Amino acid sequence: MKSTLTKTVLAITIIATLIACGEEKKKRALNFPKTDLAAENLIPKPLKMIPTHEGFALDQFTAIYTSENASDFEEVGKFLAKKIKEQTALDVQVNVPEIPGREGIIYINQSDSLELNASEAYQLYVAADSIILNSNTAEGAFRGVQTLRQLIPETSNDTLAEYPVWTVPTGKVMDNPTFEYRGSMLDVARHFFSVEDVKKYIDLLAYYKYNVLHLHLSDDQGWRIEIKSWPKLTEVGGSTEVGGEAGGFFTQEDYTEIVDYAAKHFMTVVPEIDMPGHTNAASVSYPILNGNGKTPKLYEGTHVGFSTFDTRKDTVYTFIDDVVREISAITPGPYFHIGGDESHVTKKNDYIYFVERVEKIVQKHGKRMIGWDEIAQADLDSTSIAQFWSSKENADKAAKKGMKVIMSPAKKTYLDMQYDTLSKHGLHWAAYIPVDSAYVWNPEEYEGVPLKNILGIEAPLWSETISDIGELEYLAFPRAIGHAELGWTTQENRDWENFKVRLANQAPFLDRMDVKYYPSPLIDWKKSKYTYEEIKKD
Repeated sequence: MKSTLTKTVLAITIIATLIACGEEKKKRALNFPKTDLAAENLIPKPLKMIPTHEGFALDQFTAIYTSENASDFEEVGKFLAKKIKEQTALDVQVNVPEIPGREGIIYINQSDSLELNASEAYQLYVAADSIILNSNTAEGAFRGVQTLRQLIPETSNDTLAEYPVWTVPTGKVMDNPTFEYRGSMLDVARHFFSVEDVKKYIDLLAYYKYNVLHLHLSDDQGWRIEIKSWPKLTEVGGSTEVGGEAGGFFTQEDYTEIVDYAAKHFMTVVPEIDMPGHTNAASVSYPILNGNGKTPKLYEGTHVGFSTFDTRKDTVYTFIDDVVREISAITPGPYFHIGGDESHVTKKNDYIYFVERVEKIVQKHGKRMIGWDEIAQADLDSTSIAQFWSSKENADKAAKKGMKVIMSPAKKTYLDMQYDTLSKHGLHWAAYIPVDSAYVWNPEEYEGVPLKNILGIEAPLWSETISDIGELEYLAFPRAIGHAELGWTTQENRDWENFKVRLANQAPFLDRMDVKYYPSPLIDWKKSKYTYEEIKKD
């Protein structure tokens, strides 16, 4: 890597060359209207912003440069160029050999600054003639790119030049997330979603700086990932879903494609195999696993708690070892989720024995175990993680054991809960969760879980009532946008009245991405394909 001095000199040289390009360039920049870095489009809200009330002209002369000998930074630059082209049709070149005289510079710089020593920290400087994005890591640069994307207006100002120009407001952004874990879970077990559907969800989550995608890969209704040593799991267990639809599953190649796509968006995939409950699909495939004393049959309903593995049978743990081994081998992230929730027909002692034994299997394969909050009843290593969805008592137990806790309280974060009594999809067993209720709570203080134990926040989306990407989007958006801010932005920078203005301004992006979001009447949407009146008529 280049030294800090060399990289700084390179940045200064690029900017100096740009400034020296002539009076015509200066006039061109200064002729654009003064604009304000008021962050009206920015979600999550950055840590600190300083507006300078001018505009950078993004146009056909703009080019992107990245730190030399840092291929990961170049990939971030190429990602930005691709997204600019998708929005504006501008073909912005990356690391072209020369700097033409009429070019505006976007420079993505690998910095060694101690101010940027967190992996996702970045600083964004937007001036009239240049944009400089500094970060110690490509991951931080990628987060900064999302901020820059949100600063680019949806439409050009065609009246000021002979060619289209998108005026980016100038100023300085200094930013870093509050929590290191900011995720959403997608249940592909109750209803299956394709690789392309999952990729689109990744695209949308990454735009709002999520860094974790948790895939719920197995349940009573379906087993969704190929296990080569146990092929009937997908042949039999993957053949149906809620309502008796066709089901489906990811081959290991499909799953690897998702993992690789997520990695390009600096997102970690967390695979979940739910056990010892929620295991009917596995037990139908291999009845030797079954522990509830009944003959397992394919299940297409939505009831929970009736299934369990035989937790005292060694064959079960041989099976689990194979499953964890195969999935871990194609999952580069540090986590493996074992589920552990709603195992109502498993005796408590058997449940505790099971969780403690599976923890060792997960650790054997080099992963850190996550489970729903019920796992805190067992005697677990402090490196294991409890996901708080229901029980404060379990969350407290986890904290006392020194475990980290992921905040996913169903009453606030479950994306499958209905917005209100008129919602087309979703359930309401935990609560009705309108857009304001999803945002107006503090993960740092919820139910008294100690802040030092909180790893982050995750918004789960269960799929009992949805079967296609449009229905998924209806439940996830706009609430997932609010959860993004809760995970990234400091508590003192969060305010509902301010947030709902910024949320309203997300409509053009959501429309451009063809997101079938719920147009909450609480929000004065800037632009929407859908109206609340249309929702009520359905």
